[in-house]
Amino acid sequence: MDSTLSSRNLIRTRRQADGRAAPKGQQTKAAIVDKALEMAAQVGLEGISIGALAEAMGMSKSGVFAHFGSRDELQISVVREYYARFERDVFEPAMQLPRGLPRLRALFDQWMRVTTTELDSGCIFISGAVEFDDRPGPVRDALAEAVGAWMEAMVRAVAQAKAEGHLQGDVDERQVTFEIHALILALHYEARFMQRPGTVERAQRGFNNILARYGAELPSPAPAPARR
Repeated sequence: MDSTLSSRNLIRTRRQADGRAAPKGQQTKAAIVDKALEMAAQVGLEGISIGALAEAMGMSKSGVFAHFGSRDELQISVVREYYARFERDVFEPAMQLPRGLPRLRALFDQWMRVTTTELDSGCIFISGAVEFDDRPGPVRDALAEAVGAWMEAMVRAVAQAKAEGHLQGDVDERQVTFEIHALILALHYEARFMQRPGTVERAQRGFNNILARYGAELPSPAPAPARR
């Protein structure tokens, strides 16, 4: 992915590039981020506190604070870790498939799967947008950058499907991405807040409807030669 939040540019705190174990300080910081991410899934990014983290980690407040320098940096680290996991679970598996509809379908399917597994805890991208939509600052910027990077990946996948002839040549890839994103938001709202059954099936049907509406009329395969 082209964003600066891509995993190629994220600092991997769990291990060094040469495969050796990360220094103890990095391991401790990674463990703190893990715990903070777990908290954020339940109470949101704003619900993370240095004190609660210190208690959960069995550390002093100053010990936790020393790894980040500020609460904003702690929250940004959580956003980046969440994005890295999202990229690993959704983007990277889809990249193993051919360009076009196979890859686009995989991106949506994996995105929907991650969304459904987070229904009990909540999606930081969605809850964070509610928390920080009117609060400018570095945490909001990190959230917007992460979501924007993912949306651009979807736009590229739609554009590739168009280039492969799987979608109509005049398709607006940003419009298609907008409609796909809307399905995910509706899935989260209907299933998590309204607790309505059948939302996953409705989301899948909606995605199929999008493909049918924007799909290209692919030529039928040539008939096999008659056997003698």
